[in-house]
Amino acid sequence: MKTRFVIIFLITLPVISLGQTFGKYSGEFMAIGIGGRALGVGSAYAALANDVTAGYWNPAGLARIEYPQVAISHDERYGNLINYDYAAFAFPSGANTVNVENQEIEYHAESFAISVIRLGVDGIPDTRKAWADSNGNGLFDDGANLRPDYNAITFFNASDWVVYGTYARQYSENFFYGANVKLIRRNIGTFHGTGIGFDIGVQYLPADNLVLAANLQDATTTLVSWNTGTNELISPTLKLGVAYVLEIFDGKLTPAAGTDVRFENRRYSAVANLGPVSFDPQVGIEFDYKNIVAVRAGYNDIGNLTLGAGIHLRKLDIDYSFAKFDAADQLGNTHRISLRLTLQEEKYGRGSE
Repeated sequence: MKTRFVIIFLITLPVISLGQTFGKYSGEFMAIGIGGRALGVGSAYAALANDVTAGYWNPAGLARIEYPQVAISHDERYGNLINYDYAAFAFPSGANTVNVENQEIEYHAESFAISVIRLGVDGIPDTRKAWADSNGNGLFDDGANLRPDYNAITFFNASDWVVYGTYARQYSENFFYGANVKLIRRNIGTFHGTGIGFDIGVQYLPADNLVLAANLQDATTTLVSWNTGTNELISPTLKLGVAYVLEIFDGKLTPAAGTDVRFENRRYSAVANLGPVSFDPQVGIEFDYKNIVAVRAGYNDIGNLTLGAGIHLRKLDIDYSFAKFDAADQLGNTHRISLRLTLQEEKYGRGSE
């Protein structure tokens, strides 16, 4: 696997050196986050990710699933102006451990997933042809006020699509790694851009209840090429995380923390920076009572308070999250409900034939 990563980097390296311009915030549509549980704890999820949503938050965590999972979510943001949709499917492969003749243990646990995200604004009016007649003259009413020709107004969509293909593997008893290849498609009316990127993630469990994590997104720098001749370069983002699980009051109390480390010279929009390197921390906490119901709270990287709750049914998890914006009277707060279905049957479990 290490050889594959090296090959990917060498293939992509020439693209990085073409003298393209880095677009600050050009990859922001991929940084919104998915899943009610993750957003409820303030997006401090790189270390907590151990389900199908790990394909987005940290591909290494996908190796820890034991059964196939499906997840979906939808929310409408900023006064229902923006639609944000997510769907994913993941399945495990291979057994966790295999005993060999010399009593050593080999780890064959693998997982695969595909995830799709769409961020879109639909029904945008195009008025470019509505302000002039066939001769190119402006349209005026009797009072000499400019008015449009409403019959000439058309509509278009602006959308960003990302498709993640994820592979994850257990390397040892307490170390997991994974990688994403992601295909990007951006559309604004008749203009469109296409790109490909790679993420690399790890999770390490130095103790039974402690998880350390790192996820390098857009590891080789992601190029998005537009049909207008313009190219965008999305610089890498390093997600760091830590989580600790404490068993208390017949449940599990899990504090988590993390930070996004970016290299885009975000001196004034970041919480902290060292020259061109910026840091945006997140913190969160979850209490899961007897694996029946969970409550969550957090503070995310853009300075918003988050709250959440979850219900665990036999095969279905329902998670809700709420994010408060300081300018809620103008932008509106964000509510999200996500569903996660686990095919928890022996014939589908890891290691089953």
